Amino acid sequence: MSIDKTSTPPEESAVVNTEAAAGAATAVDPRLLVREQGFAGYVTEFKRKMKAGDLGSIPVVVGLAIIWIIFQSLNSNFLTAGNLSDISVAMVGTGMIAVGIVFVLLLGEIDLSVGSVSGVAGATFAVLNITHGMNEVLALVLAVLTGTAAGAIHGFVFARIGVPAFAVTLAGLLFWQGFMLQILGSNGTINLDSEGIVAKLTSYYFSDVAAAYGLAVVAVAGYFLTSFLGNRRREAAGIPSRPLSDLVLRTVLLAVVSFAVAIVYNQHKGLPLAVVIFLAVLVFTDFVLRRTAYGRKVFALGGSVEASRRAGINVELVRISVFAIAGTFAAIGGLFVASKIASANQGAGTGEFLMNVIAAAVIGGTSLFGGRGRTWNALLGVLVIVSIQYGLALEGIAAPVQYMITGGVLLATVIIDAVTRKTQKTAGRA
Repeated sequence: MSIDKTSTPPEESAVVNTEAAAGAATAVDPRLLVREQGFAGYVTEFKRKMKAGDLGSIPVVVGLAIIWIIFQSLNSNFLTAGNLSDISVAMVGTGMIAVGIVFVLLLGEIDLSVGSVSGVAGATFAVLNITHGMNEVLALVLAVLTGTAAGAIHGFVFARIGVPAFAVTLAGLLFWQGFMLQILGSNGTINLDSEGIVAKLTSYYFSDVAAAYGLAVVAVAGYFLTSFLGNRRREAAGIPSRPLSDLVLRTVLLAVVSFAVAIVYNQHKGLPLAVVIFLAVLVFTDFVLRRTAYGRKVFALGGSVEASRRAGINVELVRISVFAIAGTFAAIGGLFVASKIASANQGAGTGEFLMNVIAAAVIGGTSLFGGRGRTWNALLGVLVIVSIQYGLALEGIAAPVQYMITGGVLLATVIIDAVTRKTQKTAGRA
């Protein structure tokens, strides 16, 4: 019997196995937010994300800054307190609907009916409250539920019957637009009560300077506390977290932006009620998507429907609920649009409105391919679109040019999204 002289002695083998076990114990999950402790580790992670094409909201923020600089150089009135305040109020209606579109896009689907549904909600409220004298709060609730029901119907036909979402919602676009025209009647326009709840959604301002500054304090303090406590939980679980220096830097940047916005509002009419409601919606929906089991199911479906089904997720129920959410936010946005023009009319939700809503979600950073995005993307995207519209309007540029510019921005965003996905696949992150 021959003896293998190259075999490893038991003692050395034990040492090797121990080192291998230690190495396995320190192996890092590539999905972790930060792979190494300390600020240097975070910088390394940031560079890795940039190389992998994970740009986040950076292109949108840079693009918005460029847009503001260009329009300010063309017209000194663009960055005045009054114009910026008007932009922030005007964007809420479109932004609300874009929040619902973000949910749908996370599934990798599309909803073409939200513009018409928003018009139906405004018309429903006006007919019930103004024409038939129904209590304003009840009429408002029923108008919102109209959008919820419309979205649930679309979701049911898509999820249970299997009709593509594009076809279902395209049919919905035509049906609900006709329904809106029918309930508005031959007159076509119903003016809202200027002192009513809906009218005040975009016309009411908190004139006390403490309101804007107080909201800024709450936003900064809330961000710091939630982030700090989140880091503590990650550390307690033995998971790498962002260093305190990074958290402080982010908090300082948020404080600068928040108080700058507060100063701008207080130089005009004060803090707009519409903006407060919109920010509250963004915080709530972001929490739902990122911190709840339901949100994880939405992201899972956007990643792989079959894998989600095998994991025990009720795919049909989640799909129906997502379209119901989109319909609900379409209705809420429609009420804000009606509030802005103080009426419900036949033109609500038509024309380029639908494209602006979808563009807002996509430009903000939500992927058309599903599985990637946040509701805060709706804020960034709609801010870009409305800034372009107001800037071009100040220059007296015709609507056709506005459409072309907005379309160009949307195309550039989609190209960036597609290139980013390819880069991430190459880097093994998709």
